[in-house]
Amino acid sequence: MERFSENAIRVLEARYLLRDSEGALIETPEEMFHRVADAVALAEQSFADAKTAERYAEEFFDLLSKREFLPNSPTLMNAGTPLGQLSACFVLPVEDSMPEIFESLKLMALIQQAGGGTGFSFSRLRPRGDLVKKTGGQASGPISFMRIFDCATENIRQGGKRRGANMGVLRIDHPDVRDFIGAKLDGVSFQNFNLSVGITDAFMQATQKNEPFAFVHPGSGQATETIPAGELLQSIAEAAWKTGDPGMIFMDAINRENPTPQLGAIEATNPCGEVPLLPYEACNLGSINVSRMVRKDATGYFIDWKKLSDTTRLSLRFLDNVIEVCRWPDSRIAEMVRGNRKVGLGVMGFAELLILLEIPYGSDQSVRLAEELMQYIAAEALAASQQLAEERGVFPNWEKSIYAAKGIRLRNATRTSIAPTGTIGIIAGTSAGIEPLFALAYRREHVLGEQTLVEVNPLFLRYAEQYGLQSQKLKDDLQCLGSLSKLTGVPAEVKALFRTALEIAPEDHLRIQAAFQKHVDNAVSKTVNLPESASVETIAEIYRRAWEMGLKGVTVYRYGSKGQQVLYLGTGETITQHEHFARCDPHDCKL
Repeated sequence: MERFSENAIRVLEARYLLRDSEGALIETPEEMFHRVADAVALAEQSFADAKTAERYAEEFFDLLSKREFLPNSPTLMNAGTPLGQLSACFVLPVEDSMPEIFESLKLMALIQQAGGGTGFSFSRLRPRGDLVKKTGGQASGPISFMRIFDCATENIRQGGKRRGANMGVLRIDHPDVRDFIGAKLDGVSFQNFNLSVGITDAFMQATQKNEPFAFVHPGSGQATETIPAGELLQSIAEAAWKTGDPGMIFMDAINRENPTPQLGAIEATNPCGEVPLLPYEACNLGSINVSRMVRKDATGYFIDWKKLSDTTRLSLRFLDNVIEVCRWPDSRIAEMVRGNRKVGLGVMGFAELLILLEIPYGSDQSVRLAEELMQYIAAEALAASQQLAEERGVFPNWEKSIYAAKGIRLRNATRTSIAPTGTIGIIAGTSAGIEPLFALAYRREHVLGEQTLVEVNPLFLRYAEQYGLQSQKLKDDLQCLGSLSKLTGVPAEVKALFRTALEIAPEDHLRIQAAFQKHVDNAVSKTVNLPESASVETIAEIYRRAWEMGLKGVTVYRYGSKGQQVLYLGTGETITQHEHFARCDPHDCKL
């Protein structure tokens, strides 16, 4: 089996490999992949026989051990263990009564304890100050209840290995949305939540026309107040400029592609926004390492489409099997998941693939490849789901889905999604999701407890060796700055090929996201990274363009806008202030 990087070993030992009752490691990475492959292949016995299960256990192990595909973290952590909860993504309802609110809180705790992340829409809760007829008192509003969920998450560790994560959504027309938009401005609140405003087409149209926009009481449906739509958009952009939150979820775009509209409207997503789900739904995710879907000849690298087809079809089968063997934390979740059988197969290593093909990220050619690649994966995943429907039957809610009218028999209501793949990308030794390289040298902080992972991009090191760009001065300057943009003596084409996230124009970030979204059933997790100097108006324009492009959501992050962030430019071996790395002159910054 191919060797792991030092950082991959640290991640595996901290979170994924099994330990005994005294905390000693009792599993190697190879044994972990066998454990996962064997457990997931057991599903085959429900439809075939033990021999078939053994064959797929071997194929799944080969797929995982070569790191050509990896499932979401709970599957790697819990498959083949007594816990057996394998899904990463859940959405729970928050209805407007005390018993229902605290029932969802209890269920959130159980899900997070077992390794899952949770998403909520708080839009059904009555606004702050509203009359509570039972008691004669005043409602405290959705923000106050969000604090309770946040506090509970703070005291839970997912599967005993990582802190929980939440997505909180509030509709743009909720009377308390201004409080929601500013909920993180104090720098301490809601550290366990990503926040996204549920945006409607009506709101975005009002911003275009500079029209007033009405807040609506969630219970009565009556307008309570009007405000200039542009003013509201500006306040969202200002909050995101300062803190990175809130993002935007485009609710009408999501529900136009809801595969089961008869079961209800979608109101929330998982914590990173790539899976819109109905209440009590969960989704199992996995990602193909597209940097390994290549071959090389005398002219260079090219995509091995046959290998990609085989990998896609086997990965889709793996994810459908996960639904069979997963132990769900609640019967309502089990019923919804088995009824729709949603899975989300995506990609990681896209930036690395582009570098291997010598295509700059954000170029027209990269956008065309993004669409071609995802269109191919979507078609192969659809064919695999159709084949599984023939073998195992359609998903039980198929008659209530958009596919019944089209006569398309499928095993899974959704097949594709683009996840961020932060930790599984480290294990796979490739770039995260569809993101560009964050930096060529960086520190990853506030992970694995409070450990710091330091990395100089190995792909660039190999490239530098191949093309004779290995001077000590280049290495020193690169570790200081994290990118090539300000370095002298580096060819322009090399700088373009290794352009990093902060050097890519917002429009190009969005074009890549839109190219993938065209062929994704669920949604796309993607961050528009901005330099520290970016303006509030730039963020507002990103929101407008994302809606115009038909995206289902958008997240921006201005470098340095959080007191604590995960990725920092430069390795920081002798310099401690991260602001210095964003601005220092390479000739003044020696390690």
